[in-house]
Amino acid sequence: MQDLVVNERLTIPSRELRWRFSRSSGPGGQGVNTTDSRVELLLDLANCSSLGPFRSARLLEHFQARLVEGCLRVVVAEERSQWQNRQKALHRMGELLREGLQPAPRARKATRPGRGAVKRRLDTKKKRGDLKRQRRSRPSLDD
Repeated sequence: MQDLVVNERLTIPSRELRWRFSRSSGPGGQGVNTTDSRVELLLDLANCSSLGPFRSARLLEHFQARLVEGCLRVVVAEERSQWQNRQKALHRMGELLREGLQPAPRARKATRPGRGAVKRRLDTKKKRGDLKRQRRSRPSLDD
């Protein structure tokens, strides 16, 4: 089995990854009925010793809606061979973990619009109102 390299500081050993294989419904001709090419990769985030408490907590919070019984799950059934699907599953799991370990973006600092922007906005409103007012005024019968 192959270890999952997330980044240069984090590698998840293969003993913490669980694999499941089943028959795929994708391409493969007659062989699709006999080979288990569909791959399901599971990683138990709560009990993964290589993550540590901080990373584990961050990942559990980030993937809260996606977890199945505390496990992060990736399913691949795109290729005809099980080996290629395994490689894709490892790659996707690595991408997911990198995404989940990213720090949250900084909160937006609320600012007020500048004096010039307020003046421009009010000027355009005034011009628009004048235009509509001109359209409303109808000529009298005396004209």
